[in-house]
Amino acid sequence: MDLADYLSRIGIEYQPRANKENLAKVQQAHRLAIPFENLDVRLGHGISVDNDAIFDKLVTQKRGGYCFEHNALLRWALREIGFDVRPLLARVWLFATETPAKTHTLNLVTINGEEWFADVGFGSSYCPPMPLHEGACIKGRDGAEHRLIIDQKHCWMLQIKLAGQSEFKNEFSFTLDEVAELDLAMSNHWTATSPLSRFLKSVIVNISTHKGMINLNNDVLKITTGAAHEQHKLPNETALQNALRDYFGIAMSLEDVQALRAFECGIGLN
Repeated sequence: MDLADYLSRIGIEYQPRANKENLAKVQQAHRLAIPFENLDVRLGHGISVDNDAIFDKLVTQKRGGYCFEHNALLRWALREIGFDVRPLLARVWLFATETPAKTHTLNLVTINGEEWFADVGFGSSYCPPMPLHEGACIKGRDGAEHRLIIDQKHCWMLQIKLAGQSEFKNEFSFTLDEVAELDLAMSNHWTATSPLSRFLKSVIVNISTHKGMINLNNDVLKITTGAAHEQHKLPNETALQNALRDYFGIAMSLEDVQALRAFECGIGLN
């Protein structure tokens, strides 16, 4: 990896040391700089889990990606910095009506014998790195609270309580089982190609901000600042092209924007 190029992409101008403070800084900077997006899935381009292809897309081309790209890039960078890190697979419970498949990946980081999870690839409210302690709870910049509990069936469960809400909801569950590269490839393939995957059904783009998030779901742009929401319905493909550029730093031709078929999907999940 060209670590200097990665750090420049996320706005860090120094060589971090491998400690928990810098884990938090790198993860936050990554999520603020690189958007979560499924545009290549919608365009039928496929998603590569090859490190060089991911680096070229997310760093060199200044695009975004989804979990199998984001967390592979973060994992590679953390190893270059000197962290002990390996991948995990998770089941996403948001929107699930039955036990979901393992379609999310995150990272397990060990620092001075203590295990942390680090995740820049979950397209939801930003969760800082958390130690693997039952009951661990942390509040993000947008006011959302994140809590880790032990689930009898599914091991670790990350829960979220959004600003203004009274109850925690399950986000995703994971075990600490070893994950092989082929496991990641298989999960990525299903997520990018299965008719059951929500990434084939909607245009999904979001990025973390210092006080919340900006989400694009098909033709709806939603700006969240704490508990406040501002929502706009985009009128046409030119407006969508401008929103991708202005809010997420993604430059796309009008032809590709039209091929996303965002206006055929209706209002996305908000």
